[in-house]
Amino acid sequence: MKLDAFYLIVDSAAWIERLVPLGVKLVQLRIKTMDEAGLRAEIRKAKALCAQHHCQLIVNDHWRLAIEEGCDFVHLGQEDLQTADRSRIRVAGVRLGLSTHDDIELETAMAAAPDYIALGPIYPTILKKMKWAPQGLERISEWKRRVAPVPLVAIGGLNPDRLDGVFAAGADCAAVVTDITLNDDPEARTREWIEKIDRWR
Repeated sequence: MKLDAFYLIVDSAAWIERLVPLGVKLVQLRIKTMDEAGLRAEIRKAKALCAQHHCQLIVNDHWRLAIEEGCDFVHLGQEDLQTADRSRIRVAGVRLGLSTHDDIELETAMAAAPDYIALGPIYPTILKKMKWAPQGLERISEWKRRVAPVPLVAIGGLNPDRLDGVFAAGADCAAVVTDITLNDDPEARTREWIEKIDRWR
């Protein structure tokens, strides 16, 4: 399975409406706190926008809704993986991405036969408090050897200047949240990411 090399993560369909038309082909909708009706509405809007622009939509955490709404992908953290019904996800044809931060998590993730593995944080990140130190580029190379041919997503503290190192180390895909969403000009920053990643496609 081929993942696009640029992986945008946002917390609303409004962001998808703004940024996906610029050429984003892989986007995660990551909403942590919202009631089910609101979540379903956001997923439906995001899915319609992604279909219009030939972009794959990944739903974070909410695997039941992802199945019910016919989404391409669901992304789970390690805690969510313990409670998710993986057989239901598979039967529904929804592909699975998993987060990893250390050796034990990688073993757990690989046993679930995921469609991609994410490793983070590569660099210090402001998105959330992490109990893990930055992984660094060498860890990307190590993880790639261990997960291949499963695609490897690098996440955490990435920006356009760090992409060459991340891809040279073996990542198949680079994920971004705050470098774009907290930028003064998110549209221009998105274009900058796409332009830089195009050299690695």
